[in-house]
Amino acid sequence: MAFRASVLTLYPEMFPGHLGFSLAGRALERGQWSLDTVQIRDFATDRHRTVDDTPAGGGAGMVLKADILARAIDSASENDTRPRLLMSPRGRPLTQERVRELAAGDGVIIVCGRFEGVDQRVIEARGLQEVSIGDYVLSGGEPAALIVLDAIIRILPGVMGNDLSGLHESFEGGLLEHPHYTRPQEWEGREIPAILTSGNHGAIDKWRHQEAVRLTRERRPDLLEKAGAAPGKSGSNFGKHDA
Repeated sequence: MAFRASVLTLYPEMFPGHLGFSLAGRALERGQWSLDTVQIRDFATDRHRTVDDTPAGGGAGMVLKADILARAIDSASENDTRPRLLMSPRGRPLTQERVRELAAGDGVIIVCGRFEGVDQRVIEARGLQEVSIGDYVLSGGEPAALIVLDAIIRILPGVMGNDLSGLHESFEGGLLEHPHYTRPQEWEGREIPAILTSGNHGAIDKWRHQEAVRLTRERRPDLLEKAGAAPGKSGSNFGKHDA
């Protein structure tokens, strides 16, 4: 069964966006995944198609109304077991592990918030899982939804020309990815590391692992700490690799 993505948004014209190009676009054309958008405003009942109101208790901004958003969610997910995600800066950070979990399922339903936020009652009543793509705030959930879908679609079976490509990237195995090089051998006085052209694949694997550990320790020591390998900790498995 093809992976099905449903996006609830006030701006359906923003989709598929960049997902209509390159690998994701070709996979969409082949039917390896599908996308449908739901216009939240279609479920408003007044003549102005109002979807938001002022925050209870006062404050700046506007809040998406629970009743309208609930009707939109129900229309997209009747008898549907796909996870319901709400793009939100207060959500749990998206990880590659979570991406793989989502890619292994039948699809996702993604709600794109706008304004100041979403009425908490609909989050609870409809089981929305809040997901964040980083510690910053966007004008709406649409760009974040595209990023989530991009991360998922590229690792669906058959989307990448070589499925092994997805197994040797940053965050797979808890490390950042090692450096890459290609021809020419020398460029502006800089050489490709000799080990990579040695033909010794065991030594190459060891070098790549060591470089991945080095970069992770320098740039994302938190990843090593999560894996029980504090930066600079002697005896850490992250510094070892059998050729």
